Amino acid sequence: MLLSYIIAFSFLGSLGSVLISGLFLVFPDRIQNKLLPGLVSYATGAMLGAAFLRLIPHAIEESTGSQVSAMVLAGIVLFFVLEKLVLWRHCHETDCHVHNASGPLILIGDSFHNFVDGVVIAAAFFIDVRFGIATSISIISHEIPQEVGDFAILLSNNYSKKKAFSLNIISGLSAVVGGILAYYFMLEIQSAIPLIMAVSASSFIYIAVGDLMQGMAQNYTLRDTTFQLLLMLAGIGTILVLDVHP
Repeated sequence: MLLSYIIAFSFLGSLGSVLISGLFLVFPDRIQNKLLPGLVSYATGAMLGAAFLRLIPHAIEESTGSQVSAMVLAGIVLFFVLEKLVLWRHCHETDCHVHNASGPLILIGDSFHNFVDGVVIAAAFFIDVRFGIATSISIISHEIPQEVGDFAILLSNNYSKKKAFSLNIISGLSAVVGGILAYYFMLEIQSAIPLIMAVSASSFIYIAVGDLMQGMAQNYTLRDTTFQLLLMLAGIGTILVLDVHP
C-alpha cells in the first residue's frame, strides 16, 4: 500500500505539475505574473516546514543530532556541486541567465531534479501518509513555476509546443523511478532511512533558500512582502496541520 502511495504521488507531483503548467501557458501574462509568485512563496514555506518540522526531527529519532546535522550539511554541499554539473537549479522567471542554456541540458537537469523529488516523496511517506501528501503538494507548488520556465526555455530553443510538452512529461517520469528505488532501498537497508531523510531535507532547504527566496527578495514593497509572508506561513501551516505522528 505504501509503495502505491509513493508511485501515485510521485506521478502526480511530476506529471501533474507539467499538466498544470501547460494550462498556465494559456493564461495572459498578467495572470501568470500574479499566480506564479504566490505558488513560489507557498512552496518556500511548505518546503522549509517539511524540512525543519518533520524530516530532520524524524531523522534525529532514528539517528543522532550530530550525525543528522552533518548529513544535512553534506547534502547542501552536494546539491551545490550538482547545480554546477547538471543545472540543478532553475529560475522561476523567463528573464534569467539560466535560460541561455541549451534545451537538452535543461532536460537533463530537470530529470535529475524530478528523480530527487521522487526520493523526497518516498521519504515523506515513510514518516506518515498525510505528511507524504503534504510534501507532494509542496513539490507541485514548486514545480509549476519551474515547468512554466522550462517550457519557455524549450520554446526559445525552437522546440515545438508538442515536443516541449512531451519531453517535459518524459523527464517527469524520473520522479516515479526515484520514488520506487528509494522505497526498496529504505525497505532493505533500514539504517539508510535517516540518511535519506536528512538528504531530502537538504534538497528542500537548498531549493527554498538558494533558489526560491532569491526571487522573492526582488520584491521590495510592503504589500508584496506581506503577501509573500502570508503565503509562506500558509505553506508552513500545511505541514503543521498534517503533523500527525505515525
